[in-house]
Amino acid sequence: MDFDLTNEQQLLRDGITKFLAARYHLESSRAAAKTGAGWQPDIWRGFATELGILGATLPEEVGGIGGGPVELMIITEALGHALVIEPYVDTVVVAGGLLHRAGGEVAKSVLQQIVAGGAVVALAAAEADSADRWQEVSTVAEPDGDGWVLNGSKIMVVGAPLATQLLVTARTPGVDGISLFITDADSAGIEVHPYRTIDDRRAADVTFKDLRLSPEALLGEQGQAGQSLARARDDGAAAVCSEAVGCMRKVLADTIEYCKQRQQFGQPIGRFQVLQHRMVDMYMELEQSVAAVYLAILNLEADEATRARAVSAGKATVGRAARFIGQQAVQLHGGMGMTEELAIGHYFKRLTAIQYEFGTTDQHIARYAELTAS
Repeated sequence: MDFDLTNEQQLLRDGITKFLAARYHLESSRAAAKTGAGWQPDIWRGFATELGILGATLPEEVGGIGGGPVELMIITEALGHALVIEPYVDTVVVAGGLLHRAGGEVAKSVLQQIVAGGAVVALAAAEADSADRWQEVSTVAEPDGDGWVLNGSKIMVVGAPLATQLLVTARTPGVDGISLFITDADSAGIEVHPYRTIDDRRAADVTFKDLRLSPEALLGEQGQAGQSLARARDDGAAAVCSEAVGCMRKVLADTIEYCKQRQQFGQPIGRFQVLQHRMVDMYMELEQSVAAVYLAILNLEADEATRARAVSAGKATVGRAARFIGQQAVQLHGGMGMTEELAIGHYFKRLTAIQYEFGTTDQHIARYAELTAS
């Protein structure tokens, strides 16, 4: 199998890397995360107008480039390497995929806004009683004339405080399955309780009380969003796995450099064989993760069972590696590893969060075992 990038893909990777190196600095991004809106809107606009990555994997009919899973891997790994907190995966990968598969004029219009950098869309799917099991939905949308009235609540909606629109999963009376609705994030009837996550992202718990929606707010057919949600979950899992690879590359490189400079007993600690063994183990975990991400990414467009197996294998492998590499990096840096001054502590927090996004490591191990057995 050929893993070489095409010329266009290499240009995409180089362009993102140069942009982030010049414009995206850890100090300014962490300062933005802790104050004000919690992100850098000018960077988001740059993603749209200067890099074009907000439309790189979206279809051409909405202004995108029509790229595929490999382009997704290139973009998310670069974003992970720079520890970008802007909601690319949530808006472009998860919400963008759901909108594209739903079809219709409303979805097309929102996708065009995403490509142009004018929209941030968050998926409200998880609920308090079901945690991140998206198929267990108690939020209800009742018919109201030609439209709908939606009631319920969602938890841990990543990107909600920044969002211009929300995608909401709900049950509709008399119809089996899950339906998907879209609403403006500032609509009357929506109560948002925002907070900053451990990895400096913005999320919120959201309550919907008598939220009135137009007929066009229903995306796709009633009760038919289940398969699209399953695909969105796997797309998101593969994307954060690729992001984790970018994080782990940076963490390993910084750890090696630190061990070359840190002096103990009159010599760099990197000369001690026991620490060299640790760094080799970190490298091996990283290489296994790279292979696992290739497996997941290259099977995103396969049949559902094959896709699910590949993604779960990737997520389980990356989850284990993220934990190991993050912990070893912090330990090799000593107490400084968890300080705000060093990048390592920030990357460690993001790697920890990734282990729980779109299904935990244990959940994906269980799903892989079940799919393999069947």
